Amino acid sequence: MTLPSLLVRDEHARERMDDPHCDPRRLARTYASFRLVNAAVAGWRLAYRRHLRPHLRADGPTTLLDVGCGGGDVARALARWARRDGYDLRVTGIDPDPRAHDWARRRPPVAGVQFRRALSSELVTGGEQFDLVVSNHLLHHLSQEQLDGLLEDSARLAHRAVVHSDIRRGRLAYALFSVATWPLFPGTFIREDGLTSIRRSYIAPELRARVPSDWTVSTPGRFRLLLLHDALAPARR
Repeated sequence: MTLPSLLVRDEHARERMDDPHCDPRRLARTYASFRLVNAAVAGWRLAYRRHLRPHLRADGPTTLLDVGCGGGDVARALARWARRDGYDLRVTGIDPDPRAHDWARRRPPVAGVQFRRALSSELVTGGEQFDLVVSNHLLHHLSQEQLDGLLEDSARLAHRAVVHSDIRRGRLAYALFSVATWPLFPGTFIREDGLTSIRRSYIAPELRARVPSDWTVSTPGRFRLLLLHDALAPARR
């Protein structure tokens, strides 16, 4: 296996599942595999404990928006964890892709979770707000203009906090993911698109240079980035 240098973010690489004409059977198997992949690599259990659970209300429901929710596995996991901890978390997962939306809404229902086909900008226009806003593996898909729009929307939509989680680009991450997924997930886009995602992803200094000063970039592990916004903090001047 020849490793790319990964010194520079590959903004021109495209994931196969983003193609509206990709094989629908492979796409469905990819959505079905996200639960296992995200459980193994996305680090949401730690992010939930550190950055979301402290904001959950003990005396009533807390609302959370999952932007670009894909197959909805993160939205469902967050609702389950909160319920086990004794909290009432109401999760809304949005995705503009009709294929992702159809997949998510056909899964067995989880209490407190709903899915809508929508963009974050449409929710802002509609005057909607949530206590918390999150996304998983979304940032690396976006152009600078789209990233700016997402962050502006997120800040307007969130009463309490925003947590955008993504991959941290690196040669070790690329090598480990390539080897670990080689015999797994046949008939899916998991391995091919996962490697493309790593090539498209940021390192911490790059992401810090692209976001406003009131956003914080955290590196909770060697392979992860968190982009955080505290809606309760005083605005910086």
